[in-house]
Amino acid sequence: MGVLSTVAFWVLAGVAVVFGALVFRVDSMARATYCLAASFVAVAVVLVLFRQDYLGVVTALMMIMEMAIMAVYMVMFMGMNPALMPMSMVHGRRTALGLSVGLFVVLTVGVLLVPWPSRRGTPIADVTRALGESIMGPKMLVMLTVSPVLFATIVAALVLAMPRGRYDRLGDDLRRRPPTDPQRGGVGR
Repeated sequence: MGVLSTVAFWVLAGVAVVFGALVFRVDSMARATYCLAASFVAVAVVLVLFRQDYLGVVTALMMIMEMAIMAVYMVMFMGMNPALMPMSMVHGRRTALGLSVGLFVVLTVGVLLVPWPSRRGTPIADVTRALGESIMGPKMLVMLTVSPVLFATIVAALVLAMPRGRYDRLGDDLRRRPPTDPQRGGVGR
């Protein structure tokens, strides 16, 4: 790794840790969702720095889509803007803190004391391609099916979450002026 890559790694690692910690410090579900997405995107960029392009891109895409779906469902089922509703993301604060510190210590000791195996043989020429085929080969049909289902779910959630659409406001031909808004105001008024 060059100097620039090393600096980028440490900056991204810091970003991932800071946003991961912010998940438990912010006061709403939406903000926690966005902080978690930012943390995982930083991890995805670190994977790309390690030349694991496939895993990095898949991690970024999965986390962004997962958090977008979560935000849509929050709006749909909670019936308001969850970003404006303060609440605590931590329940059982002392127990959670004790468990997380204990787990960190155990994992750190494990990383430092476990004898890591040395590499045997040489890696194949295109590790990323081999990894992608190994992970996605037998599951490609499932992924091709799940993708449109997830998209349809997002669209359905948005339709259900919006009690009034543009046809309600502007009429069937979208030409009603002024629109029939339930409240006065809005952009430009």
